[in-house]
Amino acid sequence: MDVTLNYIIVIFLIGFIGSFISGMVGIGGSIIKYPMLLYLPPLFGLAAFSAHEVAGVSAVQVFFATIGGVWAYRKGGYLNKKLILYMGISILIGSFIGGYGSKLMSENSINIVYGVLAAIAAIMMFVPKKGIDDVPLDKVTFNQWLAATLAFVVGIGSGIVGAAGAFLLVPIMLVVLKIPTRMTIASSLAITFISSIGSTFGKIVTGQVEFIPALIMVIASIIASPLGAKTGQKMNTKVLQVILAVLIFATAVKIWLGLL
Repeated sequence: MDVTLNYIIVIFLIGFIGSFISGMVGIGGSIIKYPMLLYLPPLFGLAAFSAHEVAGVSAVQVFFATIGGVWAYRKGGYLNKKLILYMGISILIGSFIGGYGSKLMSENSINIVYGVLAAIAAIMMFVPKKGIDDVPLDKVTFNQWLAATLAFVVGIGSGIVGAAGAFLLVPIMLVVLKIPTRMTIASSLAITFISSIGSTFGKIVTGQVEFIPALIMVIASIIASPLGAKTGQKMNTKVLQVILAVLIFATAVKIWLGLL
């Protein structure tokens, strides 16, 4: 594919928009960037990426977008180190198991797993979350083993479908573990970064990454993700929850439309 100014601008804007939303709501961003990378370039007269190329570029971009988001949230007490440690290690182990086990599953089975997980996440986002943002950040407590177990299960599921799993982690942290919204967003970015390490490494060593668009997307991520995180810190938590709910619901609908 020829690297023209039009090409650079389109890829950069896709990365910028996806990373801004990623930093704002604490999701790795592949939910937004995957369809944008797949469908938008041909609309601007550019050659279409294959699904494998899109997955490879998205994996690398999520890795850098989450770093940028975490960096922006490093101050203010939003990063719960114990939560990140328990859930991060568990999701990493689970994703390795899920990634290996996916070899034994048919493509349709993998899509069904993804669809079920997305539907559960969407339902959870519409469960009332009263009082979770009234708890001071330094007083937040949670069941450590429940957090680790749920992250492990999410890791297996996300490993099977090749996603970082943040769209599942966020409703679990809000609804089950009762973590305040801003702490959930910041900590889920850190956990998603950990879970993306394996998928990024795997995509690179198996030659699934187009490095020029990946580099453009990474530059966009480094700029946009911290901006999104700072915007999210200033927004009303109810508005953030609605944006999250809409994104996760849209993901579930997209997946099930593809299955039916």
